[in-house]
Amino acid sequence: MKNLTKLTAFLVAVLLLAGCGNHLSSRYVLVLPIVPDSWTALLGQPCWRIEWIDPDGQFQRTDILPGGNLTVELSVTWTNPVTAWPWWADSNIIPGLFKPAGGFFPYEVSGGQLCLSWEAGPDTVFYWELIYANTSDETKIPANFDWLRFRELFATGVLGEEVCKDPWLVNWKSVAERTIASNFDRRRLVPEAAIPLAIPVGTGYWYSTSPFADPLFFTENDPPVFPVRPGVNAWISEEGILRVSGNTWTLSPYNF
Repeated sequence: MKNLTKLTAFLVAVLLLAGCGNHLSSRYVLVLPIVPDSWTALLGQPCWRIEWIDPDGQFQRTDILPGGNLTVELSVTWTNPVTAWPWWADSNIIPGLFKPAGGFFPYEVSGGQLCLSWEAGPDTVFYWELIYANTSDETKIPANFDWLRFRELFATGVLGEEVCKDPWLVNWKSVAERTIASNFDRRRLVPEAAIPLAIPVGTGYWYSTSPFADPLFFTENDPPVFPVRPGVNAWISEEGILRVSGNTWTLSPYNF
């Protein structure tokens, strides 16, 4: 996630004003989620890029190799996010292409562990986007957001079925900007419009970079048509990695 470091000073100041700068902290071993079989079958186990905020309000980032682990130190006086982006160096897949897992202190803490999940990934990305969108209003900091009530929206069925199934259909950057400009409104949690795009690639299964999305399956009698949303879209198959932006697409083989 870019542009966060330039907001560090603002974040530190806000946390100090909120009484969060007393350095009460604890260390937690991160427990990473199980990676979808469809990803590992094609790509193997991923590296992970971990992002969090330390007890001094400083943004931290580090990478974990496959099979590795990490202990992070977090403030225990405010809601604190940890985001884990899977990526595959050997397949030229950089952090950010696949959707991340995540977790919050204190909600995902169990003993000395903080358990990351795919379900909490959108929550933590929304947290970061709220920081990016806010450079001056010290009353609107994500540490004070009602995250439990936010999570209930997905559990109680008040949102649309598509969003409850796959929260990555929402443009979280836009929701964050509008939340900072006014207030949070659950009616903004809707899927971005998708435009069907026919792409002459191979048939069979194509898997999304969202862990929640159903795979696409194409046969000889069913030409490949992909639902393309704003930004960079990506799917993987035995044929390679398909990246699509607007009407432009590239298909890259693995290990090149």
